[in-house]
Amino acid sequence: MKHLLISAFLAALVIGANVSLANTNTEQVSKTAAAEASTKLKLNQASAEQLAAVPGLGKVKAQAIVDYVQQHGAIKSEADLTKVKGIGNKLAAKVAEYVSFD
Repeated sequence: MKHLLISAFLAALVIGANVSLANTNTEQVSKTAAAEASTKLKLNQASAEQLAAVPGLGKVKAQAIVDYVQQHGAIKSEADLTKVKGIGNKLAAKVAEYVSFD
């Protein structure tokens, strides 16, 4: 009987620790996602110099984005980004990791 109680106590302790770790990891992921979202470059407000620093974009494509926004208005999605000359689906997906479309 004594062994059964000890085993039940240890099992409860392990389960409690797992739940606690799971909650901590979820909170960490949420905080990391929020931090990443707040550090993304605002595509429609960025200068060509700022956009040129985004991986995959150079000076020419960065300027093309700025020109597109000035002529056509805000780029609201990854799909809209592909309307810019020289930017296809793969590059738009890569750039979307670093920018927000606000």
